[in-house]
Amino acid sequence: MNFMRKTGIIIALLASFLLVGCTAFEKKQQAGAAVELNGQYLYRSTLDSLTLGLDPEDSTRVVQQYVSQWAKDILVYDNAKARPNEAIERLVEDYRRALYVHAYEEYLVERRMPKTVADSTVAQLYAQMPDRFTLDESIVKGMLVVIPNDAPKIDKLRGWMTKPDMDAIEKYVYQNASGYELFTDKWLTTTELLAKMPVERAELETRLKAKNQIEVADTLKTYLLQVEDKHLRGEQMPMEYARPQIEKMVLSARQVEFLTKERERLYNEAIQNQKIHFYE
Repeated sequence: MNFMRKTGIIIALLASFLLVGCTAFEKKQQAGAAVELNGQYLYRSTLDSLTLGLDPEDSTRVVQQYVSQWAKDILVYDNAKARPNEAIERLVEDYRRALYVHAYEEYLVERRMPKTVADSTVAQLYAQMPDRFTLDESIVKGMLVVIPNDAPKIDKLRGWMTKPDMDAIEKYVYQNASGYELFTDKWLTTTELLAKMPVERAELETRLKAKNQIEVADTLKTYLLQVEDKHLRGEQMPMEYARPQIEKMVLSARQVEFLTKERERLYNEAIQNQKIHFYE
């Protein structure tokens, strides 16, 4: 339906549905507006977007339903506002104040609160609270090679991964592998490994305890996981892995202290400048 046809529908709705009559056209029209009610405007662009791809009959029905709901919402709200309710006004003001305060405090924290956490602080908290940094799943560093089940020299690949002989592994991967991931510089959780290998969680956790090379296969592929370093479920996290959690704790406490001091500063400043008046 083209723009002129839609506009015609909207104008017809103004007359027949909202009963605005001729007096509505005596008002100064808001640019792009199709409907006005109690100072609120509904724009042609909004109505046109509702009817893209619809035939004329469906377009008329959709626009009519939308305008009806829009108008009813405004009328109910305006009638509700006409009945003063002090409890609601207090709630609205409290919510408005809370939004402003939250936005202002976010601004202060973002621009004025230091975000760096010293290595010594991380190490101190890590040592003081070992029970707080216990792994609920194992984590590993290493490599994962995925190859077709009929790939050549799989025994040699197993040996190269055990050493590891990276030159030989990379040549083999280039010629035969369908997947390869080297993660010797980051920790992967068992959850992340489960997304890469066809193995159950309990089996993977059990096999990680017993060995550093884990091999599983499905009908098409063989998955070889070589573990360079690991920390098992129930053990204490390595400090580097716990660091983000420690930093979050420190910054959360720092934020509370920072905002408390800022409130105290504003209060003392108001007293000093005699903005607060105490009456006996």
